[in-house]
Amino acid sequence: MHRRTVSSPGVRSAAVASAAVASAVLAGCTGNGDVSSTRTPVVERGTVTIATASETPSFDPYSQFGTALAPYAYDSLVNVAPDGQVVSGLAEKWQAGATSASFVLRRGVTCSDGTALTASDVARSLRYASDPRNRLVGAQAALPGVPFTVSADNAARSVSVRMTSPYSFIVRTIGLLPVVCPAGLAGPGVLDRRTQGTGPYVLSGYTSGGPYVFTLREGYAWGPGGTTNTTPGQPARIVVSVVPQESTAANLLLTGGVNIATVTGPDRARLTGHGLATAEVPTVVGLSFFNEHSGRPLSDPVLRRALVGALDRKGLANVAIGGDGRPASHLTASDSVCHADVAAANLPSRSAVRALHAAGWTKGARGELVRNGRPLRLRLLSSGDFGSTLPSVAELMAVTWRELGADVELVTESRNAVVQAMYQSGDFDVVVGSSPGPQLPVQLVPYFTGPPPSRGLNFAHVANPEYDAAVTLAMRAPGAASCADWNRAAAALFRSADALPVADGTSTVYGHRTTFAVAPGGRIVPTSIRLHQ
Repeated sequence: MHRRTVSSPGVRSAAVASAAVASAVLAGCTGNGDVSSTRTPVVERGTVTIATASETPSFDPYSQFGTALAPYAYDSLVNVAPDGQVVSGLAEKWQAGATSASFVLRRGVTCSDGTALTASDVARSLRYASDPRNRLVGAQAALPGVPFTVSADNAARSVSVRMTSPYSFIVRTIGLLPVVCPAGLAGPGVLDRRTQGTGPYVLSGYTSGGPYVFTLREGYAWGPGGTTNTTPGQPARIVVSVVPQESTAANLLLTGGVNIATVTGPDRARLTGHGLATAEVPTVVGLSFFNEHSGRPLSDPVLRRALVGALDRKGLANVAIGGDGRPASHLTASDSVCHADVAAANLPSRSAVRALHAAGWTKGARGELVRNGRPLRLRLLSSGDFGSTLPSVAELMAVTWRELGADVELVTESRNAVVQAMYQSGDFDVVVGSSPGPQLPVQLVPYFTGPPPSRGLNFAHVANPEYDAAVTLAMRAPGAASCADWNRAAAALFRSADALPVADGTSTVYGHRTTFAVAPGGRIVPTSIRLHQ
């Protein structure tokens, strides 16, 4: 795992430290002698402003929109530290196998309304979140796809979970789900504009379109690894401001209009050398899917392999990163569980192009690829909303495939239009997207197996028996013991050209006069935030 805790420039190399010296604006003074904002004294009970790209219409942590800000007001049974290790949360100890897990709660945990949290309360929250009748999109995305039952023993402070079939990552799914206190389960809509959790902050201010204000709780002492709200420099208020444009967020970082923001694109270049604290978040850039629905041209595996084999992966990675890029090694980001370099040895090579002739593809009079009298036509979708470089990645793909003889319709659309094509109309052959990369390989399963929309998430209509068999084996072993089988499953997808990740990339979380830690996947740990003078 890669540790991504923000550190003081004083412990970095001399080259990095020299680039991190704060400007006069950030240090609040002029002339020489500026020091990095991450080394100055902390501010007691200050206010930290965090930029977010999207509005939050509901703060229900189980809704589609409420998950991003949930860690400020809600705790989970366990946490994942910046180094990737599972540490305590509401539970002080836990154990798990492939079909069950148990958690023992800390003593003295209270909800934001002052009531004590019991094991029965936790069990009730888990049952509510997992009930399909409640249609909680955020919870469904986080929880296992395997049904489970929950029981509680208040005297022993224990919560037990039993799966109906083996599942590799019970602790890293159920254990990471935000726990809602009883007052938050009183009825629909209760959590849209207020929070009812045990977390370090409470939602105290809401305006449509932002900002959203969180206020520090007194007496909080059960954060990740036992952290508390008494550490010097922890802000008394967190203000989340909606800033849709990255360029605007970068400007606000430089002027102090916001303290923390994530930037993924070219604006990162102008943020270098201004004394900002940074944390790199691994991502997967250009994650591409192929429509294998019956009747679409890419239902032919020989053709898919040829198209992937014809691509210059290094050239695509350079375009995706906007510089010297590294071809992606997996469908998941480099800090994810079970990550390994699976792609290089299993993706089709240039030799796959030679198989086209044996499969009945020939060149027409104008160089077009033809089979059974029908030319190859492909609809290739991308969106700059998923990443500023992705339309250029799609363009380079189109150039390569046109040289091969395909008639490629290159379409650049809005995010919503691309999603509509993926999950509703199905009118695409290739779609190029971007992803922070799931932290667990099991989170990819619904996209590569099972029913298509509207009954499932398998929008590309993938049917790969080798993948399914490896997933079945992987599910039988808990945690890291399943990794070998999960990587065999990914290798099967690559060999069949069911998906293509273009580049291993990063996004960067910046801090102005602020330090923080970032957990795997890019989530800022609320109890780690410190405001500096």
